[in-house]
Amino acid sequence: MIFECPGSKLFKQPEPKDVKCAFCGSEVEIWTDEVKAKCPCCKKYVTGQVTQSCFDWCKHARECAGDEVYNKYLENKNTEG
Repeated sequence: MIFECPGSKLFKQPEPKDVKCAFCGSEVEIWTDEVKAKCPCCKKYVTGQVTQSCFDWCKHARECAGDEVYNKYLENKNTEG
């Protein structure tokens, strides 16, 4: 059994982050396990800050996070930008 690494915490227990909409300036809530969210004011998609994760290089990432969380990360990564 492997122990949970701190790198997977924000994916397994997501937290909200406020991002300023580049189109209208409104605050948009994007969770740490998401890449983008729709602005409630102008309805355009806003992208959060995407950083590299241990999921990108660790051979135990799928086992550590579980299939559902790991697959969601891959889907979000493929839709960024």
